[in-house]
Amino acid sequence: MHRFFDAPRRQLPLTELRDRVAANNQLLLTGIVAAIFLSGIPSGWLAGAPQFAPGAVIVVVAAVASLAVPWSRLHPSWVAVIPLLDIVAIGLMRTSDVPGIGLLWAFPTMWLSSMGRLGFVAACVGSISAYWIALLFVPEFQLTWAVIVLPAVVIAIGASTYNATRRFLAQRALLDRQAERLTAALRYASRQEQLLTEVLDTVDFGVLRVGADGEITFVNDALGRFQQRIPGFGRVDGGEQIFAADGETPLAAEDRPLSRIIRGESFSDVVLWYAVSDSRRAALSLTARRMRDADGNPAGVVLVARDVTDERTALKARDSLVASVSHELRTPLTSIIGYLELVLDTEDVPDSVRRQVDVAYRNSERLLSIVSGILAASTASRMSAEVTVSPVIHDVGSVVRAAASDLAPVAKERAIRVDTSDVDDTPAFIDPARIRQVVDNLISNAIKFNRDGGAIVLSSSTDGDVSWFLVRDTGIGLTPEDQERLFERFFRAESGVAGTGLGLAISREIVRAHGGDITVTSTKGTGTTFMVRLPAHATAVPESSEDAP
Repeated sequence: MHRFFDAPRRQLPLTELRDRVAANNQLLLTGIVAAIFLSGIPSGWLAGAPQFAPGAVIVVVAAVASLAVPWSRLHPSWVAVIPLLDIVAIGLMRTSDVPGIGLLWAFPTMWLSSMGRLGFVAACVGSISAYWIALLFVPEFQLTWAVIVLPAVVIAIGASTYNATRRFLAQRALLDRQAERLTAALRYASRQEQLLTEVLDTVDFGVLRVGADGEITFVNDALGRFQQRIPGFGRVDGGEQIFAADGETPLAAEDRPLSRIIRGESFSDVVLWYAVSDSRRAALSLTARRMRDADGNPAGVVLVARDVTDERTALKARDSLVASVSHELRTPLTSIIGYLELVLDTEDVPDSVRRQVDVAYRNSERLLSIVSGILAASTASRMSAEVTVSPVIHDVGSVVRAAASDLAPVAKERAIRVDTSDVDDTPAFIDPARIRQVVDNLISNAIKFNRDGGAIVLSSSTDGDVSWFLVRDTGIGLTPEDQERLFERFFRAESGVAGTGLGLAISREIVRAHGGDITVTSTKGTGTTFMVRLPAHATAVPESSEDAP
């Protein structure tokens, strides 16, 4: 949608105005003279004023010239010929001693004074000179105050006209400059608007603007394509099916995006499924932001729509694959654990073999727990995993020390030192098996992302209400951007170390299921520290976590 500005109305230049001014000024004087002439015929006074007729003829000839001559093609000074002829003509008519004729000098005086300083001087000198010369031909002339008053009036009229004309020209020049600036600004704004529209038309996400009055004022090409492809998109009447993010729950008409933005609401990254046909659906991610004008008043809402159908379909396919693989792994693991239990229950097994089988048994159980966590993560929401915990009062320090002992051979292969000197007895209200899974994952990561010959420092403590343990390494560290997404499922930092990207997401959900939390601080190239906070006793568990799955 494009909007265009109207250019300001063009003012006529002075050259085009010259023809019109000359005709208007002269026709006005001609009309007055004609009225005087026609009124003098029935009264008979023209018979005693022979010089009036020649003066009237000169005025009429000047009027014809004002209409016939193309003054805009001549030099501006040539138009002064007409008012000069009028001065002479009025002088001839004044010799007839007709009362009030001298007032007609006001017309050529104003006309000439409007032409500039020389015109003002010529008007005053010409009119006054013509008046005094005409008085010489008047019979029985008597010297009165009129001899001085009329020239003074002519000078006053000329001066007023000259000053008014100067102000008019200055204002016109100012208006012309302002008009030029306004035209340039409007053209610039129009170009900017057109450029913005072209840019918005090239992107693949839809943009819709609703004004403060609820009317749609802008729709880019991508949004138009969405409207053509998706029948229910952009409708408020509820005629087509729209589903929530789960793809199953129908959306009420008042909860439709367009209905919400017309009400002035704002929302971010709302995913809805639209029925494209009986067998196909399209997923759109919608974000609405309220706008305000320069004065802070509401200026409408902007809606941004992005097609995330392929992305959502890929996520579902990935989750299905992970769930399928995890499910298939559980069956052989359960069988392995069963046979290892039979071996451990056998009495004639040598002690050395029993110890080795016991290690295999414990690690098989851990592997089964990890597979169960991955399976839970694949069937949960996009950012969380469904976990169950059975907390009891248990020593976190013993869990940390046991995990460090089991992973010590792996660390030793890379000459990484694991320091547990700061691990104290730390009672906490936890599920030991679940927290062991968290500790194993954190220490394993500290080994994988560490440097050969590096160090891992473990510690734990409590203040009576909150217990915590830390895993600090001297590894490669994380960027601020990686830290923000570290606990997202399947996210992996660019480190070159293999992994699924599920361990930290599952660990955080396990800790949160206990009513605690896990945080990370890291410096790129220096190392990373994970802190896990847990309730020290049952009454320290937040109410919001008691109902957690």
